[in-house]
Amino acid sequence: MSAKKRILFIANELSPYLELTEFSEIANKIAIKAYENGFEVRCIMPRFGVINERRHRLHEVVRLSRINVSIENDDLPLQIKVASLPNARLQVYFLENEDLFRRKSVFNDENEKWFDDNGLRTIFFCKGALETVKKFGWPPDIIHCSGWMTGLIPLYLKTVYKKEPVFSQTKVVFTIGQNTFKEKLGSDFIKKALIHPSLKEKDLEPFKEANNTAIFRGGATYADAITFGADKVEKKLLDEFSKVRGKKTLPFNAESDLTDYLQLYSDLASK
Repeated sequence: MSAKKRILFIANELSPYLELTEFSEIANKIAIKAYENGFEVRCIMPRFGVINERRHRLHEVVRLSRINVSIENDDLPLQIKVASLPNARLQVYFLENEDLFRRKSVFNDENEKWFDDNGLRTIFFCKGALETVKKFGWPPDIIHCSGWMTGLIPLYLKTVYKKEPVFSQTKVVFTIGQNTFKEKLGSDFIKKALIHPSLKEKDLEPFKEANNTAIFRGGATYADAITFGADKVEKKLLDEFSKVRGKKTLPFNAESDLTDYLQLYSDLASK
């Protein structure tokens, strides 16, 4: 009997922990359906301060402690907590950093002002998620990234992390969702995102505008397959990525029973 295929979901929102768009609930259902259909499943998301630790029964994973995430010249400590997804025996790992995530709001302050460091938070989360997987020693066949905050992960997997044994068989799926912010991730976003000497600015060309559309474009550019997570996706992204040579694409279907996702995972994992 062949070993179970492993799927890792990396998301900036996942129901019931954080529900900013409708895809948080879809991601929850896909993870559970994949598990029920014989996949090994784990999930990773940020531990934003709005996520109630007691209610959701988060607890620290001691064996995964003491990871530092280096960005430019800073070493940022990463704490990892875990909970079980309600109604399923699935582990959800929460990435935490006191300075970056332990706030009482997600992307904007109490006056609806965009946090100046959302770009840094994004880079930290993307690199931190991949470092966490290395620490697991759990090689995923598929990594499904959803939410704009995961946009750098396909790029990093295809460049900085491509020779890591844990990712040697990994295919990456990226979901383009609805645009949720109009601000930019900062003039230094591209510079900070160069997390390794092997990365060059030209590798980050799709991200250069550092806005919501650009980070979706970058994620889709480097992914092996693309799905659409909303019916209100920006038209230029829909036009650009609905049909891409050599990549499987999955259109948004509000009536889907989600078996189309399972088929996509199986097709990619068997390549």
